[in-house]
Amino acid sequence: MQLPEVMHELEAAGSAQFRKIYAKHGVVDEMFGVSTPTLKALTRKIKQDHPLAQELWATGNYDARALATMIADPQNVTWEQAEQWVRDVKDYGTASYVAEMLSKTPFAREIAEQWSKSDEEYRGRVGWHVLARLVAKDTALPDTYFESYLATIEREIHEQKNRKREAMNGAVIAIGSRGGELQEKALLTAKNVGKVYIDHGDTGCKTPDASEYILKTVARKQPVKQVVGK
Repeated sequence: MQLPEVMHELEAAGSAQFRKIYAKHGVVDEMFGVSTPTLKALTRKIKQDHPLAQELWATGNYDARALATMIADPQNVTWEQAEQWVRDVKDYGTASYVAEMLSKTPFAREIAEQWSKSDEEYRGRVGWHVLARLVAKDTALPDTYFESYLATIEREIHEQKNRKREAMNGAVIAIGSRGGELQEKALLTAKNVGKVYIDHGDTGCKTPDASEYILKTVARKQPVKQVVGK
């Protein structure tokens, strides 16, 4: 598909309801208001198209940029492109879309290691979001790799900017959900951190309790025992 055709489909799929919702969630870029299921359906139609992804991102449109992260080829993403995209981010939703894509790149570890230290709210959010995705995606990483991040969270989370703080809380949940010794260490971190306050604005969103989510996630991973009938 070509850019004009995709933009036409996005505009046709937009709605005032979703524009209102996204605005409440901090979106300030131009947008059509396209639902996530519609974006995913369009992704399946387009499949992977890195040049088109770059064109979509360049429009500055929120929906187009969300779609761009879904059809971009992580293997073709350069560090320069990653830098440009994160500099363009103006809301936490776009930051999460970018992070999901960057977590699949060959330099995902470097993103997590460097950007998680950033004082910039959205760059920092992306760094911690990528770190959280690495817990499950990068099985070559030992549990010890994530322990220092737990220490950083315990020491620094309450002083960080709002949406970076939210991503750090999510990282505790992701790390603890790996199970084993990390589960206990993440639970201890959550206990020492205490309640994490996130300003969700004019939305119904709530901050997840890390301990509660870790225990629920690990419980879901447990194998179900089959009961043998008499």
